[in-house]
Amino acid sequence: MQKISIERSTSIVKQIANDLKFDHCGISKAEYLKEEAPRLEFWLKNRFHGKMDYMTSHFEKRLNPSRLVEGARSIISLLYNYYPERNLPVKNTYKIAKYAYGTDYHFIIKKKLKEFLFLLNDKIGDIHGRGFVDSAPVLERQLAARSGLGWIGKNTMLINKEKGSFFFLAELITDLELIPDSPIGDYCGTCSRCIEACPTEALTPFQMDATKCISYLTIELKDQIPQSFKGKMKDWIFGCDICQDVCPWNRFSKAHREPEFVPNHELYNFDKQTWEEMTEETFLTVFQKSTLKRTKYKGLKRNILFAREERL
Repeated sequence: MQKISIERSTSIVKQIANDLKFDHCGISKAEYLKEEAPRLEFWLKNRFHGKMDYMTSHFEKRLNPSRLVEGARSIISLLYNYYPERNLPVKNTYKIAKYAYGTDYHFIIKKKLKEFLFLLNDKIGDIHGRGFVDSAPVLERQLAARSGLGWIGKNTMLINKEKGSFFFLAELITDLELIPDSPIGDYCGTCSRCIEACPTEALTPFQMDATKCISYLTIELKDQIPQSFKGKMKDWIFGCDICQDVCPWNRFSKAHREPEFVPNHELYNFDKQTWEEMTEETFLTVFQKSTLKRTKYKGLKRNILFAREERL
């Protein structure tokens, strides 16, 4: 039961987010996402999720946060910047997405969410809630947009006017009643740079066919990469940043403040030969705490071989 005013509780939430060094914090009501239902149904019906079969599970939970937390009243959406101060080399090497440069973000943000809940209970009272970071049936981008943290761009990424789109999303779904923030408008305008830049034509305005996305092909797809993508991978072997790199809003991106996101120093010296000759032992050492472990050694070598064959 809430023991202090809604206004005071909301102020405490925003202050805790700032103290834990989240870049932005927005609040929305925990209610059924009625407008998202037909969009999600269309996306799944057209098999745009490819072989990510987990996307077909828990349809109602994705649309109704109260199915995840009993008695849920509010959703606290959080942004955590990962834009690097220094990019990894791109000449004569293979490329990995910026979010994978350092330590796996799940470990870092989950720890912060646990601390967030602890502080809420300490400052407000007996609060029930759960933290999520890319690990449950939660429509993160849609919830963040509803909380005023940005809008969902034509590349389907959440875009923030102050920071662009190079950030992780996280949520706390709680039974705490809070003052919701207001959504903002769409500021993509007539720009279509992301759509034009995508080498695999995975994007149409505000819609992604994941089966054509380089990130899907190099991470989620466990089978062999279809030969139809030869010559289109652009040396990406884990994820892809193309649609974000060309987005004009990312000119406002600033370097993150998280030491654990700094790449292993060895990566700055990885050329194509180093990647191609990398042993499993080296993989396990260099990427011990990295999200690259999602593909495992075998999967990463598959991606490297496919990228190498593009040049032959």
